[in-house]
Amino acid sequence: MKGETTGPSDLELVARLRSRDRAALEALYDRYARRVYSLALSIVRDQQAAEDITQELFIHLWQFPHLYEPERGAFAPWLLRSARNRAIDILRRRSRDYQVGVRFDTMSALAQDDPDDLVLRAEVAAGLQRALAELDSGLREVLELAYFSGLTQREIAERLGLPLGTVKTRVRTALRRLAEALAGDRES
Repeated sequence: MKGETTGPSDLELVARLRSRDRAALEALYDRYARRVYSLALSIVRDQQAAEDITQELFIHLWQFPHLYEPERGAFAPWLLRSARNRAIDILRRRSRDYQVGVRFDTMSALAQDDPDDLVLRAEVAAGLQRALAELDSGLREVLELAYFSGLTQREIAERLGLPLGTVKTRVRTALRRLAEALAGDRES
């Protein structure tokens, strides 16, 4: 019959997931991964990013199954809303990264022989060096590999022997802390 599901319900699978049942995670993945991926792809328009969102969402579900609260609604809409939120976060992050890149490009495009521009660039460079020095070594290392060595996050993960999600989190955290430090420099 149409609408009938075979196998355990979402609620049963989530209950088993909370008991660390890997088969329950696999069943939920098989049931929803395609929809999560399609939704993410429709938002970010990037296959790799949509795959990452899908993978990270199910890893997060495995790590924190208690975040889903059945009394607040059905599982599928909650899961898809989580995927949507992650995809929108990636778009926002891309926008911020683009804006930071434009600012750095603008700074490097300033006239070389204009004394005011040279002072401004020196101040920005000094602020950036101070902000980098304040980062802990793990955060600083991923930024240096990404921005100064030109490695992708996947290459950084392989080089450091870390999970890709950890590298992504460190890069995001480091960039946020740099932005906060640089914003603090401007206010003082």
